[in-house]
Amino acid sequence: MGRVFNFSAGPAVLPQQVLEKARDEMLDWHGSGMSVMEMSHRGKEFISIHAHAEAALRELLAIPHNYKVLFLQGGAIAENAIVPMNLLRGRSVADYVNTGEWSKKSIKEARKYCTVNVAASSEDRNFSYVPPRETWRLSKDAGYVHICSNETIGGVEYHWVPDTGEVPLVADMSSDILSRPVDVSRYGLIYAGAQKNIGPAGLTIVIVRDDLIGQALPITPSVFDYKQQADSDSMFNTPPTYAVYIAGLVFDWLKQQGGLSEIEKRNIAKAALLYDYVDQSSFFVSPIAKRDRSRMNVPFKLRDESHNEMFLKGAQQRGMLQLKGHRSVGGMRASIYNAMPIEGVQALVGYLREFEKSHG
Repeated sequence: MGRVFNFSAGPAVLPQQVLEKARDEMLDWHGSGMSVMEMSHRGKEFISIHAHAEAALRELLAIPHNYKVLFLQGGAIAENAIVPMNLLRGRSVADYVNTGEWSKKSIKEARKYCTVNVAASSEDRNFSYVPPRETWRLSKDAGYVHICSNETIGGVEYHWVPDTGEVPLVADMSSDILSRPVDVSRYGLIYAGAQKNIGPAGLTIVIVRDDLIGQALPITPSVFDYKQQADSDSMFNTPPTYAVYIAGLVFDWLKQQGGLSEIEKRNIAKAALLYDYVDQSSFFVSPIAKRDRSRMNVPFKLRDESHNEMFLKGAQQRGMLQLKGHRSVGGMRASIYNAMPIEGVQALVGYLREFEKSHG
């Protein structure tokens, strides 16, 4: 069977060139006689892989020198706890903006460590938009302000960076990191699970400003203390070595494509192609406010949902997989991350047109 168009929200499609390079290096990485999976994380071979991955990520995002880059584990779910444990820094309150399912998970976990002020929420309209900054009610002495820059399930995305003054802005960027240029200096901390736009599951990337670490809560496990991880160059415990290696290959691929400015142009074109068809259709509908639509995760629904299973079966027969929406919201969802070629989106739009013609 040939390669399919995989619209999974994560783990997700990876660039074919990256997979081919990993295949070629599987048994013998650069003449070492070892697979990366077999290497000691403290050996010179893996240390060079780790250093290369960090340098490539710093170059792609133009990460300032006063930020640490950590290669950790546990995903965004773990960071929901690790962030408050590290960033409260003597304060008892943190501000959160609630834009959907992942925001809600962050809020629920943070409440174990502090008082959470929900500064704004879009729950009043079923999480179909990002609350405008002027509606936010921030605390006077919050440890940080937390947002989810792209809601993987609901399909809303910030296309602007909130101004939070002197209070550090924290962003869960798991599903839109590296999809466009980012001014890292506008954030106190960025975290992202790798399994959507970076690499395989198992790796979590944290980018954190130097002055925000070193004041973790006393209850913080050592492995979750950003300062200890930074001081040990993410080697406090054995890192997810193969995931770091694949991430480094993806970073190289992004650079070869022209960097994040070029990738953003492609992502805008892919998203526009799909949204434009849905918007002009009388058969499909997008539930998300136009100004806040995600470029990465495109939810849409059939107006007559009795056709859902037939739609999914037909898509699978045409080599298009993982289009079923998350169980919490239903409908359909096409995740069109960096590695999804425009040909995949063209094929999907072609199928939407064909299905509407046959069943509309």
